[in-house]
Amino acid sequence: MTGERDLLSQRFEENRPRLRAVAYRMLGSLAEADDAVQETWLRASRSDVRAVESLPAWLTTVVARVSLNMLRARRSRREEPMVPDPIVDPVSGVDPEHDAVLADAVGMALAVVLATLSPAERLAFVLHDMFAVPFEEIAPMIERSPAAARQLASRARRRVRGQATAPDPDVRRQREVVDAFYAAARAGDLERLAAVLHPDVVLRSDRGPGGQRRSVVLHGPDAVLGQALLGERFAAMVHPALINGAAGAVIRSGGTVLSIMAFTVTGGRIIAVDVLSDPGRLAALTITA
Repeated sequence: MTGERDLLSQRFEENRPRLRAVAYRMLGSLAEADDAVQETWLRASRSDVRAVESLPAWLTTVVARVSLNMLRARRSRREEPMVPDPIVDPVSGVDPEHDAVLADAVGMALAVVLATLSPAERLAFVLHDMFAVPFEEIAPMIERSPAAARQLASRARRRVRGQATAPDPDVRRQREVVDAFYAAARAGDLERLAAVLHPDVVLRSDRGPGGQRRSVVLHGPDAVLGQALLGERFAAMVHPALINGAAGAVIRSGGTVLSIMAFTVTGGRIIAVDVLSDPGRLAALTITA
Protein backbone atom coordinates (compact mmCIF):
# COMPACT_ATOMS: atom_id res chain seq x y z
CA MET A 1 0.00 0.00 0.00
CA THR A 2 2.85 2.31 0.87
CA GLY A 3 4.43 1.58 -2.50
CA GLU A 4 1.22 2.54 -4.31
CA ARG A 5 0.98 5.80 -2.38
CA ASP A 6 4.61 6.62 -3.13
CA LEU A 7 3.99 5.99 -6.82
CA LEU A 8 0.89 8.18 -6.75
CA SER A 9 2.85 10.92 -4.98
CA GLN A 10 5.58 10.72 -7.62
CA ARG A 11 3.10 10.93 -10.50
CA PHE A 12 1.26 13.77 -8.80
CA GLU A 13 4.47 15.77 -8.48
CA GLU A 14 5.11 15.21 -12.19
CA ASN A 15 1.73 16.79 -12.90
CA ARG A 16 1.94 19.56 -10.30
CA PRO A 17 3.19 22.30 -12.72
CA ARG A 18 0.27 21.65 -15.08
CA LEU A 19 -2.25 21.59 -12.24
CA ARG A 20 -0.92 24.85 -10.83
CA ALA A 21 -1.11 26.39 -14.30
CA VAL A 22 -4.78 25.39 -14.62
CA ALA A 23 -5.60 26.74 -11.16
CA TYR A 24 -3.77 30.05 -11.72
CA ARG A 25 -5.62 30.69 -14.97
CA MET A 26 -8.90 29.90 -13.24
CA LEU A 27 -8.31 31.86 -10.04
CA GLY A 28 -5.77 34.56 -10.87
CA SER A 29 -4.29 33.99 -7.41
CA LEU A 30 -1.06 32.14 -6.74
CA ALA A 31 -1.97 31.34 -3.12
CA GLU A 32 -5.41 30.06 -4.07
CA ALA A 33 -3.90 28.09 -6.94
CA ASP A 34 -1.59 26.33 -4.48
CA ASP A 35 -4.59 25.65 -2.21
CA ALA A 36 -6.48 24.13 -5.15
CA VAL A 37 -3.52 21.91 -6.02
CA GLN A 38 -3.22 20.78 -2.39
CA GLU A 39 -6.92 19.95 -2.27
CA THR A 40 -6.49 17.98 -5.50
CA TRP A 41 -3.73 15.95 -3.86
CA LEU A 42 -5.92 15.23 -0.83
CA ARG A 43 -8.72 14.00 -3.08
CA ALA A 44 -6.33 11.89 -5.12
CA SER A 45 -4.78 10.33 -2.03
CA ARG A 46 -8.24 9.36 -0.74
CA SER A 47 -9.36 7.88 -4.07
CA ASP A 48 -8.71 4.57 -5.77
CA VAL A 49 -7.06 5.77 -8.98
CA ARG A 50 -5.84 2.36 -10.13
CA ALA A 51 -8.68 2.13 -12.63
CA VAL A 52 -8.19 5.67 -13.93
CA GLU A 53 -7.31 5.49 -17.61
CA SER A 54 -5.37 8.77 -17.69
CA LEU A 55 -4.17 10.16 -14.37
CA PRO A 56 -3.13 13.57 -15.83
CA ALA A 57 -6.60 14.05 -17.33
CA TRP A 58 -8.27 12.93 -14.09
CA LEU A 59 -6.15 15.30 -12.00
CA THR A 60 -6.83 18.16 -14.41
CA THR A 61 -10.57 17.55 -14.03
CA VAL A 62 -10.30 17.50 -10.23
CA VAL A 63 -8.24 20.71 -9.97
CA ALA A 64 -10.62 22.42 -12.41
CA ARG A 65 -13.63 21.44 -10.30
CA VAL A 66 -11.91 22.59 -7.10
CA SER A 67 -10.94 25.90 -8.72
CA LEU A 68 -14.46 26.38 -10.06
CA ASN A 69 -15.93 25.92 -6.57
CA MET A 70 -13.41 28.36 -5.10
CA LEU A 71 -14.17 30.87 -7.84
CA ARG A 72 -17.92 30.62 -7.29
CA ALA A 73 -17.50 31.06 -3.54
CA ARG A 74 -15.33 34.12 -4.09
CA ARG A 75 -17.85 35.60 -6.52
CA SER A 76 -20.67 35.06 -4.01
CA ARG A 77 -18.67 37.11 -1.48
CA ARG A 78 -17.88 39.73 -4.16
CA GLU A 79 -14.15 39.37 -3.58
CA GLU A 80 -13.04 39.15 -7.22
CA PRO A 81 -9.82 41.19 -7.60
CA MET A 82 -9.51 43.45 -10.63
CA VAL A 83 -5.74 42.93 -10.96
CA PRO A 84 -4.76 39.23 -10.67
CA ASP A 85 -1.69 38.16 -8.73
CA PRO A 86 1.39 39.03 -10.80
CA ILE A 87 4.15 36.48 -11.29
CA VAL A 88 7.39 38.32 -10.52
CA ASP A 89 10.81 37.30 -11.80
CA PRO A 90 14.19 39.07 -12.01
CA VAL A 91 15.09 40.72 -15.29
CA SER A 92 17.67 37.97 -15.85
CA GLY A 93 14.91 35.50 -16.71
CA VAL A 94 11.84 33.54 -15.67
CA ASP A 95 12.21 31.07 -12.81
CA PRO A 96 11.83 27.48 -14.09
CA GLU A 97 9.03 26.97 -11.57
CA HIS A 98 7.06 29.71 -13.34
CA ASP A 99 7.54 28.33 -16.86
CA ALA A 100 4.46 26.12 -16.83
CA VAL A 101 2.30 28.79 -15.22
CA LEU A 102 3.35 31.35 -17.84
CA ALA A 103 3.05 29.02 -20.84
CA ASP A 104 0.66 30.21 -23.56
CA ALA A 105 1.76 33.80 -22.90
CA VAL A 106 -0.43 34.40 -19.87
CA GLY A 107 0.49 38.06 -19.63
CA MET A 108 -1.30 40.45 -17.32
CA ALA A 109 -3.57 41.67 -20.11
CA LEU A 110 -4.94 38.15 -20.63
CA ALA A 111 -5.10 37.46 -16.89
CA VAL A 112 -7.16 40.63 -16.39
CA VAL A 113 -9.65 39.61 -19.09
CA LEU A 114 -9.94 36.08 -17.67
CA ALA A 115 -10.93 37.66 -14.35
CA THR A 116 -13.93 39.32 -16.02
CA LEU A 117 -15.38 36.06 -17.35
CA SER A 118 -18.09 34.15 -15.54
CA PRO A 119 -16.86 31.03 -13.71
CA ALA A 120 -18.39 28.74 -16.36
CA GLU A 121 -16.93 30.78 -19.23
CA ARG A 122 -13.52 30.82 -17.63
CA LEU A 123 -13.50 27.07 -17.06
CA ALA A 124 -14.66 26.26 -20.60
CA PHE A 125 -12.12 28.62 -22.20
CA VAL A 126 -9.18 27.70 -19.99
CA LEU A 127 -9.64 23.95 -20.22
CA HIS A 128 -10.45 23.78 -23.91
CA ASP A 129 -8.35 26.55 -25.45
CA MET A 130 -5.33 26.32 -23.18
CA PHE A 131 -5.27 22.66 -22.16
CA ALA A 132 -7.12 20.93 -25.04
CA VAL A 133 -9.73 19.29 -22.80
CA PRO A 134 -12.69 18.07 -24.91
CA PHE A 135 -16.05 19.75 -24.39
CA GLU A 136 -17.53 16.34 -23.58
CA GLU A 137 -15.37 16.32 -20.43
CA ILE A 138 -15.94 19.99 -19.61
CA ALA A 139 -19.74 19.84 -19.84
CA PRO A 140 -20.38 17.76 -16.67
CA MET A 141 -18.21 20.11 -14.58
CA ILE A 142 -20.54 23.04 -15.28
CA GLU A 143 -23.72 20.97 -15.61
CA ARG A 144 -24.20 21.92 -19.26
CA SER A 145 -24.34 20.07 -22.54
CA PRO A 146 -21.18 19.84 -24.68
CA ALA A 147 -22.80 22.25 -27.15
CA ALA A 148 -23.46 24.77 -24.36
CA ALA A 149 -19.88 24.40 -23.10
CA ARG A 150 -18.67 25.07 -26.64
CA GLN A 151 -20.77 28.25 -26.77
CA LEU A 152 -19.36 29.43 -23.43
CA ALA A 153 -15.80 28.95 -24.67
CA SER A 154 -16.62 30.73 -27.93
CA ARG A 155 -18.11 33.69 -26.06
CA ALA A 156 -15.06 33.86 -23.79
CA ARG A 157 -12.74 33.61 -26.80
CA ARG A 158 -14.40 36.61 -28.45
CA ARG A 159 -13.95 38.69 -25.30
CA VAL A 160 -10.33 37.67 -24.95
CA ARG A 161 -9.58 38.54 -28.57
CA GLY A 162 -11.39 41.85 -28.24
CA GLN A 163 -9.80 42.96 -24.96
CA ALA A 164 -6.48 41.18 -24.32
CA THR A 165 -3.86 42.96 -26.41
CA ALA A 166 -0.89 40.78 -27.31
CA PRO A 167 2.36 42.40 -26.12
CA ASP A 168 5.33 43.03 -28.37
CA PRO A 169 7.36 39.79 -28.37
CA ASP A 170 10.76 41.44 -27.82
CA VAL A 171 11.15 41.86 -24.05
CA ARG A 172 14.24 44.04 -24.54
CA ARG A 173 12.18 46.46 -26.61
CA GLN A 174 9.47 46.38 -23.95
CA ARG A 175 12.09 47.27 -21.36
CA GLU A 176 13.28 50.26 -23.38
CA VAL A 177 9.73 51.62 -23.52
CA VAL A 178 9.10 51.04 -19.79
CA ASP A 179 12.45 52.60 -18.86
CA ALA A 180 11.56 55.62 -21.01
CA PHE A 181 8.25 55.88 -19.15
CA TYR A 182 9.97 55.99 -15.75
CA ALA A 183 12.69 58.36 -16.95
CA ALA A 184 10.08 60.80 -18.24
CA ALA A 185 8.04 60.50 -15.02
CA ARG A 186 11.16 61.12 -12.95
CA ALA A 187 11.89 64.26 -14.99
CA GLY A 188 8.26 65.39 -15.01
CA ASP A 189 8.45 65.51 -18.82
CA LEU A 190 4.88 65.37 -20.11
CA GLU A 191 5.91 65.34 -23.76
CA ARG A 192 8.20 62.33 -23.35
CA LEU A 193 5.58 60.55 -21.26
CA ALA A 194 2.91 61.10 -23.89
CA ALA A 195 5.24 59.73 -26.56
CA VAL A 196 5.37 56.28 -24.95
CA LEU A 197 1.63 56.00 -24.22
CA HIS A 198 -0.79 54.42 -26.67
CA PRO A 199 -3.90 56.54 -27.46
CA ASP A 200 -6.06 53.76 -25.96
CA VAL A 201 -3.95 53.28 -22.84
CA VAL A 202 -5.72 52.08 -19.69
CA LEU A 203 -4.40 52.02 -16.13
CA ARG A 204 -5.93 49.59 -13.62
CA SER A 205 -4.98 49.85 -9.96
CA ASP A 206 -5.97 47.51 -7.13
CA ARG A 207 -5.23 49.19 -3.82
CA GLY A 208 -6.95 46.80 -1.45
CA PRO A 209 -9.34 47.62 1.39
CA GLY A 210 -8.99 50.70 3.53
CA GLY A 211 -8.79 53.44 0.91
CA GLN A 212 -11.55 55.58 -0.54
CA ARG A 213 -11.54 53.51 -3.72
CA ARG A 214 -10.31 49.93 -3.70
CA SER A 215 -10.01 49.74 -7.49
CA VAL A 216 -9.30 52.50 -9.96
CA VAL A 217 -9.51 52.40 -13.76
CA LEU A 218 -8.20 55.31 -15.84
CA HIS A 219 -8.61 55.60 -19.60
CA GLY A 220 -6.59 57.68 -22.04
CA PRO A 221 -3.15 59.32 -22.01
CA ASP A 222 -4.23 62.43 -20.09
CA ALA A 223 -5.54 60.46 -17.11
CA VAL A 224 -2.52 58.16 -17.07
CA LEU A 225 -0.13 61.12 -17.37
CA GLY A 226 -1.55 62.62 -14.22
CA GLN A 227 -1.13 59.36 -12.35
CA ALA A 228 2.43 58.96 -13.62
CA LEU A 229 3.40 62.39 -12.36
CA LEU A 230 1.82 61.66 -8.98
CA GLY A 231 4.14 58.66 -8.79
CA GLU A 232 7.20 60.79 -9.50
CA ARG A 233 8.28 60.65 -5.86
CA PHE A 234 8.58 56.85 -6.10
CA ALA A 235 10.90 56.95 -9.12
CA ALA A 236 14.01 56.20 -7.06
CA MET A 237 12.30 53.10 -5.64
CA VAL A 238 11.70 51.46 -9.03
CA HIS A 239 13.34 48.06 -9.44
CA PRO A 240 13.03 46.56 -12.94
CA ALA A 241 11.52 43.07 -13.05
CA LEU A 242 9.70 40.65 -15.29
CA ILE A 243 5.98 40.60 -14.52
CA ASN A 244 4.24 37.60 -16.08
CA GLY A 245 7.17 37.36 -18.45
CA ALA A 246 6.96 40.98 -19.64
CA ALA A 247 8.81 44.17 -18.69
CA GLY A 248 7.57 45.65 -15.43
CA ALA A 249 8.77 46.90 -12.07
CA VAL A 250 8.63 46.40 -8.33
CA ILE A 251 8.32 49.60 -6.29
CA ARG A 252 10.22 48.93 -3.11
CA SER A 253 11.20 51.05 -0.13
CA GLY A 254 13.87 49.24 1.82
CA GLY A 255 12.50 45.78 2.45
CA THR A 256 8.88 46.76 1.87
CA VAL A 257 7.21 46.27 -1.50
CA LEU A 258 4.83 49.17 -2.10
CA SER A 259 3.46 48.06 -5.45
CA ILE A 260 4.03 45.95 -8.52
CA MET A 261 3.53 47.47 -11.96
CA ALA A 262 2.90 45.36 -15.05
CA PHE A 263 3.05 46.94 -18.51
CA THR A 264 1.60 45.77 -21.81
CA VAL A 265 3.64 47.25 -24.65
CA THR A 266 2.32 46.98 -28.20
CA GLY A 267 3.68 48.71 -31.26
CA GLY A 268 6.38 50.31 -29.13
CA ARG A 269 3.85 52.05 -26.85
CA ILE A 270 2.28 51.27 -23.48
CA ILE A 271 -1.35 50.26 -23.91
CA ALA A 272 -1.99 48.95 -20.39
CA VAL A 273 -0.59 49.46 -16.91
CA ASP A 274 -1.75 47.13 -14.13
CA VAL A 275 -0.80 48.13 -10.61
CA LEU A 276 -1.14 45.99 -7.50
CA SER A 277 -0.63 47.94 -4.27
CA ASP A 278 -2.85 45.96 -1.89
CA PRO A 279 -0.51 45.46 1.14
CA GLY A 280 -2.14 42.18 2.14
CA ARG A 281 -1.83 40.60 -1.29
CA LEU A 282 1.72 41.92 -1.78
CA ALA A 283 2.80 40.39 1.52
CA ALA A 284 1.53 36.98 0.38
CA LEU A 285 3.62 37.01 -2.81
CA THR A 286 7.12 35.60 -3.15
CA ILE A 287 9.11 38.39 -4.78
CA THR A 288 12.71 37.72 -5.70
CA ALA A 289 13.20 40.56 -8.21
